Amino acid sequence: MNTQQQQQPSVRLGALVPLTRPGWVEAGRHLLAGLELGVRDVNDAGGVGGVPVELVVRDTAADPERAAAAVDELAGLGVAAVAGEYHSVVARAAAARADALGVPFLCSSAVLDALTEESTEWVARLAPAQSHGWSAYADFLIGEGRGRIAVATQPSVYWASGTRILRDHLTAHGGSVVELDANALTPEALCDAVADHGATALLLLVGHPEPAVPIVRAVRGDRRLADVLIGAPAGQPEFAGWTAALGEDGAGIPFLSYLPERLGPLGERVGKELRERLGEAPSFVAFEGWDTVTVLAEALRSTGGADRANVAADRAGVAAAWPHVAVEGTRGPIRFSRAPGIGVWQWVWPPVRIVDRDPADPGRLRIRHGG
Repeated sequence: MNTQQQQQPSVRLGALVPLTRPGWVEAGRHLLAGLELGVRDVNDAGGVGGVPVELVVRDTAADPERAAAAVDELAGLGVAAVAGEYHSVVARAAAARADALGVPFLCSSAVLDALTEESTEWVARLAPAQSHGWSAYADFLIGEGRGRIAVATQPSVYWASGTRILRDHLTAHGGSVVELDANALTPEALCDAVADHGATALLLLVGHPEPAVPIVRAVRGDRRLADVLIGAPAGQPEFAGWTAALGEDGAGIPFLSYLPERLGPLGERVGKELRERLGEAPSFVAFEGWDTVTVLAEALRSTGGADRANVAADRAGVAAAWPHVAVEGTRGPIRFSRAPGIGVWQWVWPPVRIVDRDPADPGRLRIRHGG
């Protein structure tokens, strides 16, 4: 890069992405692809007030402390805003630090309702709140006649929150939920517990590939559980690595997807380019990445353009713009508002569907329920 290029002004956007283990690397790769394509498209259209956008990426590795430290670093580098993150617990740490520093944070993918402890003007979110999506998943289970639910779970604020949402929704309709500790039980012992409980569905509230893949294999190989529905509301089967690890055994496992039944022209165009970048079908996480940059660019334009000499004004302008942003995203028109029980500016709501991989063609997704 020559000196003239180095001195070219740009508006910096920080990006938090899980790119190494124990983070969900495949999700991080899709999120980053969407963010990078979004930056390219914004710059091809003239940037923000004629100033190009620059993405400054930091790997969170699913570590909340590492994410909080990255927000500090990015703030010191003069970013106008921070965006991204897939893991809810990590996004919560990033949101808290961004709020404390007065740095706008647009959460791309994390769904935990309590993204911040208190209501804040500095944080907005594209992904639906967990209570919204997981209640739709519970409705799907009820509609399928699956009221007796076992959940294989691991210690986590995110998994505990999901279990609570499912239990509240299902018990209100005469169902029940029993928790099984996936850390304490072998896959075979977990199968015994599911059979003893007489569960009609087993939900995987666990990490991928371990222990999700061994559990699926054990359940598929247990004749007692032939009629038990395996579900994964958090979306583990969304990514190609799931099918690569499980093949046909990974099909027929419903999960939440935040894509519409059919994409419009913009979504189709972005989806095609994401596929070329990724070398595989883009997940909804990749689309969330593209939408994130589009929203931030519009918020910055509403401030009158980026001003590297007054980053604080840019930041305040982005935060003030959340309730006024109106952009066409890949999955529909995006606007932010205040939702009951949610302390951040929220897109109410992205599309929510329950889908699975077709047993006859695991590369194809089937719609099981519209949220």
